Amino acid sequence: MEPGYEDLPQFFADNQIVVVASMPCYQEQNVDRQRGKGVYADSIAGLLKLNLVGYGAPGSSLELNLVYNPDDPILPPNQQTLENDYKRELRQDHGIEFNQLFALANMPISRYGARLLAKNQYTGYMTLLRDAFEVGNLATVMCRSLISVDYQGFVYDCDFNQMLELPLIGTDKIKPHLRELLSTDWNGAPISVGEHCYGCTAGQGSSCGGALAGAE
Repeated sequence: MEPGYEDLPQFFADNQIVVVASMPCYQEQNVDRQRGKGVYADSIAGLLKLNLVGYGAPGSSLELNLVYNPDDPILPPNQQTLENDYKRELRQDHGIEFNQLFALANMPISRYGARLLAKNQYTGYMTLLRDAFEVGNLATVMCRSLISVDYQGFVYDCDFNQMLELPLIGTDKIKPHLRELLSTDWNGAPISVGEHCYGCTAGQGSSCGGALAGAE
């Protein structure tokens, strides 16, 4: 919806790009309270533009997914139940269609971590994440099969490790570059972990593809 970006929906469609869009709630007051006044209206307008070029339509190859993560220091609700709510409300109120909803836990780092500390909620949230740890999620956490690449081409185990600048383990480079993946076998390499990793393993699990519970 920003000036100069009007051609993006058609560009995405022409290049068969999968779109994953943040949508913290299907209700206007909740979105604007979390993201700022007018964000909900712009989000709805943007989603309608994507629908107009075929995204989210039944039988279309153009995939549009939405992302939910709670604003409060709680675990996200059941992903499938929440997806049903989103689809019903967005279709009923705006005629919007999308493919899947990804429910992610908020990571206690960066801006969100600072907010938790400022509100004296950090310790309580970390306790919640630790107590909700599910060992079964370890088999499908995203860092085992995906990498995160920054804008300069440097590689990290995941997006959150990138934000924390945690380097890959088992390399003599502080920040290995994407080009090195062509000449290095990273299968079985150790993964940098920290307290924030409980965010991916708590409850139904959390990844860039949503809940881990039942994932293959």
